Amino acid sequence: MSTSMKGKTVVVTGASAGIGRAVAREFALAGANVALLARGHDGLAAAADEVERAGCRALVMPTDVSDHQQVDVAAEKVEAELGPIDVWVNVAFTSVFAPFHRIAPDEYKHVTDVTYLGYVYGTMAALRRMRPRNTGVIVQVGSALGGRAIPLQSAYCGAKHAVNGFTESLRTELMHEHSDVHVTVVQMPAVNTPQFSWVLSRLPKHPQPVPPIYQPEVAARAVLYAAKHPRRKQFWVGASTVATLLGQRVAPWALDRYLARTGYSSQQTDAPASHSPANLWQPRDDDPGDDHGAHGGFDDRAIAHSPQWWLREHLGPIAAVAGGAAAVALAAQVR
Repeated sequence: MSTSMKGKTVVVTGASAGIGRAVAREFALAGANVALLARGHDGLAAAADEVERAGCRALVMPTDVSDHQQVDVAAEKVEAELGPIDVWVNVAFTSVFAPFHRIAPDEYKHVTDVTYLGYVYGTMAALRRMRPRNTGVIVQVGSALGGRAIPLQSAYCGAKHAVNGFTESLRTELMHEHSDVHVTVVQMPAVNTPQFSWVLSRLPKHPQPVPPIYQPEVAARAVLYAAKHPRRKQFWVGASTVATLLGQRVAPWALDRYLARTGYSSQQTDAPASHSPANLWQPRDDDPGDDHGAHGGFDDRAIAHSPQWWLREHLGPIAAVAGGAAAVALAAQVR
């Protein structure tokens, strides 16, 4: 598939807020028409407005990704109205911040249904249409927590680990078929999204992302890059993600001890917990004026750029320049 996104059809789940919202905007700025899937209404409407202001077509599809029939119906409508799906980005998730023993079975199941099976159903819907055409890209928005779990997020971490597992299996099946459909995972760091204002939390203090915190636009740029270069198995975004995943490979026992000591405090601010409604069972943008946008409440602490990701994006040009400089130097020495 061409790396140009102009005129392409892109589906983004969880597009009403957070990373999904930033991803939808990034693809629209690159020239893609974007189908926006999420449970809410006001956030989807605002996301559609952003896509259209970028000069592209938007299709709003209120969808619960934990329902495979809703996802497949949405995919069918996307192809009927926007054309064949070129890129499918799975982002939608939900979570519970609590020790494992304080999470109810139905809560745990629902996090798994959305955060894991939502990716499975989205991937199924995309593949059902991409495989006969032998073209397309599926991008799974993962997390460093899918490679290294932390306390207080057992349901979310388990789901993200599962996403990695099923995606690896699928990738080898596509390779066996010599398919030109590609699937890749973008492992994200902590991101400043609205989820920390509406996540179901049983913590004594207000939840927060584990610092360092990145702005959602950093994540969105990485997803767009992955869609253009999907042959790589995974992309790691942010120095903290690199350190976490490498640390897990080298010394998981050390991370166990470190997280047991710091994992509770690092996920809470000094402010007392709020009692605002959570979004586990119902979206938080059902009423007019409830658009939450891409950013959460940590703009004053969030990082807008990742030097690690900039180097990753520009590795090819940098290597070419370095190689050219080395060749010139060698030629000068030969003379």
